[in-house]
Amino acid sequence: MLRENVVDLMSFVVVARVGSFTRAAAQIGVSQSALSHAVRGLEERLGIRLLMRTTRRVSPTTEGERVLERIAPHFAEIENELEALVEMRDRPAGTIRITATDHAADTVIWPKLAPVLKHYPDINVEVVTDYALTDVVAEKFDAGVRLGEQVSEGMIAVRVGPDFRMLAVGAPSYFEGRELPRVPRDLTDHCCINLRLPTHGSIYAWEFEKDGRELHVRVNGQLTFNTIGPIVDAALEGYGIGYVPEGLVREHIDEGRLVPVLEDWSPPFPGYYLYYPHRRRSSPAFNVILEAMRHGE
Repeated sequence: MLRENVVDLMSFVVVARVGSFTRAAAQIGVSQSALSHAVRGLEERLGIRLLMRTTRRVSPTTEGERVLERIAPHFAEIENELEALVEMRDRPAGTIRITATDHAADTVIWPKLAPVLKHYPDINVEVVTDYALTDVVAEKFDAGVRLGEQVSEGMIAVRVGPDFRMLAVGAPSYFEGRELPRVPRDLTDHCCINLRLPTHGSIYAWEFEKDGRELHVRVNGQLTFNTIGPIVDAALEGYGIGYVPEGLVREHIDEGRLVPVLEDWSPPFPGYYLYYPHRRRSSPAFNVILEAMRHGE
């Protein structure tokens, strides 16, 4: 009954407003007889006359005027809301969850998204910093940002950052009275600041390469952290040698607060990639984030 009444009420509203079954039928796209039958059926169910019919014009009765005043505005509200929903269909909106290391969040994600998000107030971004190789599907992330070599197979990977390199650095005060390391194995004679990765709780082995030869060195020292920021701070304070992204310490190196070592063993390598599963359903919001972060060659 409700659905039938709603459809017929909408027909009545059109007829009452244009004052003609002929014009109303053309506007709605039905036959005049079908429209007349719908309105008459509504009147019979309600037990009241809604329209006065003459040979020249159709006009609402007092009861019909009340329907136009009380009910018709709600149809207009519904129609306006549906139009707004259609407009929102292609407007970027929603929450995008990204897992990344703190370094990637600070140097890639935030610098690229900060200016873009001002233009898309309906997009919300949640960045969760973590050094683990997060399963974005299992943990319900939309995407992850990791170094290219860490991206799992079966993922779509889009480059979002430039090449960079890791550097071993120490404060001048630390190197006073000590020989600078000349080859990676010399680090075993130094106090180094370690990074513990959450995957299997292991200590990160420092990676070096020269002339196609790769070396992984496990170092020892008084301090171990699970993020890179404190490693830089400890190195600046003279607690030992840290192994960190060059971009984090370049200013300190240029101003003499830190000394790089083993630079000839530290070639650049491909930087960060944003990765997400092949079967991920795209959305306007995700596409905005993806394009904003894409690295220009």
